[in-house]
Amino acid sequence: MEFLDKTINTYLDVWLGPRDPRVKGWLLLENYTPTFIFSVLYLLIVWLGPKYMRNKQPFSCRRILVVYNLGLTLLSLYMFYELVTGVWEGGYNFFCQDTHSGGEADMKIIRVLWWYYFSKLIEFMDTFFFILRKNNHQITVLHVYHHATMLNIWWFVMNWVPCGHSYFGATLNSFIHVLMYSYYGLSAVPAMRPYLWWKKYITQGQLTQFVLTIFQTSCGVVWPCAFPLGWLYFQIFYMISLIILFTNFYIQTYNKKASSRRKEYQNGSTATVNGYTNSFSSLENNVKQRKQRKD
Repeated sequence: MEFLDKTINTYLDVWLGPRDPRVKGWLLLENYTPTFIFSVLYLLIVWLGPKYMRNKQPFSCRRILVVYNLGLTLLSLYMFYELVTGVWEGGYNFFCQDTHSGGEADMKIIRVLWWYYFSKLIEFMDTFFFILRKNNHQITVLHVYHHATMLNIWWFVMNWVPCGHSYFGATLNSFIHVLMYSYYGLSAVPAMRPYLWWKKYITQGQLTQFVLTIFQTSCGVVWPCAFPLGWLYFQIFYMISLIILFTNFYIQTYNKKASSRRKEYQNGSTATVNGYTNSFSSLENNVKQRKQRKD
């Protein structure tokens, strides 16, 4: 393992240049091998997990889901607050910020972004809960692609550009995750589900986040500073891939559902869509049957 780590590190240093010495020796950042192994194990579980659960009863996981989602909500809130205050303290430039001019605020950003990187490992549990609950329809290409890539991307970010212009996407994403994981946590409580109305707007927020990140990243290309341009180009490309996948998800999930509901309404089958109408229709049918029996 030591030989493998050394070989990989040598190649990475040749391709990407010297690493940022401020993160030397930090947990999981010294070598790429652990991050790669975690990603491969994740993909194996995604592949084999549904096969293993095929003939088994789904697990409820309700209580642990509440705790898990509450924990990630609080972690996301902490990261959002620390990133915003760190950017303010360091006087970060929105248009382009290098990785060595923020003083002590840079170290604050680096420490928070390590937690952001580590949270991507924790978030693998999202998929594992889907598998245990047999919600396999939620394990989409978008879901797996997003989870598997983020951990790896942020390992590289933390080793080469762990602050500066890297802060923006993580800050927005942390805010979106406060909304998202609070929603998931509340939805694990059946009594709360009728009051949860903002799921659709979370996806809209994610798409807005990607567009804003592309805009802010492009500013660093148009008005460059000492932040490496290669990382900016990569971020733009990755954000475009997420916009394509999330837009497709949004259309498939919301636009088609709305269209199918309109068709059902036009065909006079509202009883299958609306709970109140369904109850009324059932009551009406029962009255008719009783009248027929009396006659």
